[in-house]
Amino acid sequence: MTYLIDRRLQGKNKSAVNRERFLRRYKSQIKDAVGRAIKGRSITDIENGEKVSIPVKDVGEPSFGHAHGGVWETINPGNQEYLKGDQIARPKGGGGAGRGKAGNSDQMSEDDFIFELSREEFMNYFFEDLELPHMIKTQLTATTEFKNQRAGYNMSGTPSNIHVLRSLRGALGRRIAVGGSSRKRVLEAERKLEALLLAGAPMEDPYVMELKKLIHHLHTRLLAIPFIDPFDLRYSNRIKVPKPMTQAVMFCIMDVSGSMDESRKDTAKRFFILLYLFLKRAYDKIEVVFIRHHTAAAEVDENEFFHSRESGGTVVSSALHLLDKIIEERYGAGQWNSYVAQASDGDNWDNDSMMCRQLLINTIMPKVQYYTYVEITDGPPQNLWEQYAQIPDHHPHFAMQKIVTPADIYPVFRELFKKQTK
Repeated sequence: MTYLIDRRLQGKNKSAVNRERFLRRYKSQIKDAVGRAIKGRSITDIENGEKVSIPVKDVGEPSFGHAHGGVWETINPGNQEYLKGDQIARPKGGGGAGRGKAGNSDQMSEDDFIFELSREEFMNYFFEDLELPHMIKTQLTATTEFKNQRAGYNMSGTPSNIHVLRSLRGALGRRIAVGGSSRKRVLEAERKLEALLLAGAPMEDPYVMELKKLIHHLHTRLLAIPFIDPFDLRYSNRIKVPKPMTQAVMFCIMDVSGSMDESRKDTAKRFFILLYLFLKRAYDKIEVVFIRHHTAAAEVDENEFFHSRESGGTVVSSALHLLDKIIEERYGAGQWNSYVAQASDGDNWDNDSMMCRQLLINTIMPKVQYYTYVEITDGPPQNLWEQYAQIPDHHPHFAMQKIVTPADIYPVFRELFKKQTK
């Protein structure tokens, strides 16, 4: 018989299995809470968790009880006021000291059960109704890229990392330091010997012979100093540091004319959220600019962008002119990576659609990294789509797709941002 002993240390989150079971059991209530959170949440705050409230009636658990069956005879202490069959009157006065108004219902109530979803759990439920594969869910979480950077020198390493110049410089300094006193003594002894010989001292003089012996000994000591020692070797040291990310700006352009109802705006918001999460992986600093337009365009905040009731006709070129102005004034000089996502139902004045095409080809596309246009409609392509279809021939970094239902959001997004072949 084989015995398996699990010696793994338990983590801090010992109830993780129970939590997963709980999330599976109340999946529908949690998805409803996540849907409500998406509608009222900022694009830049979409990655945070969420507090979910579940009614107590939905989390009730069955319990076993003991019925009071059979024949029971009890003996209670007697009293001097009442006999068997007497009715006891309700006592007058009394009651609690609370100041609130009481209800007329005798049913008890409890507070709703509230718990908090983590960031990963919230993102999983957010992507679930968009039909994201599990692998893509993992890729859209935050990732950190590193690069190798020189960080001085080490005294140990592989032979391929030996820094020759630094090693030779260290060896030279060591030889100078170790042989410094010997060289001074050699020079001093040579000067004395030269002075004695010039004075006519014979070679057999004991002092001359002693100086020659000393000079020979000092030269031998100097020659014994190794040219390079293992102590002198220096190896290039490289460490991994977070890769410095450049900054990016994301422009969200949306048509808010009368044909763009609340459901289409919600679909556009989900697409913008995906784009923001996608760019967040590559850039450390991201700014979001919201531009809404009907016959006139304006830069607004996110709340007004999605929930303003103002509407009118459609002149898309007004938004493109404003986009070009903002890029020139605030995000020019090649320091920003500009991305543009435009959402519309495609209905536009015919002459204005031609102007939009020329404006994009000649002015805007050379200034942006990528431009995406999504047409949110369940009908045939509109005139704006027909004009935009000519832009990819001039600028390959322009892409366009059509969204019919919310289920099309992620397939369209994946098609727009799929990895390009080199």
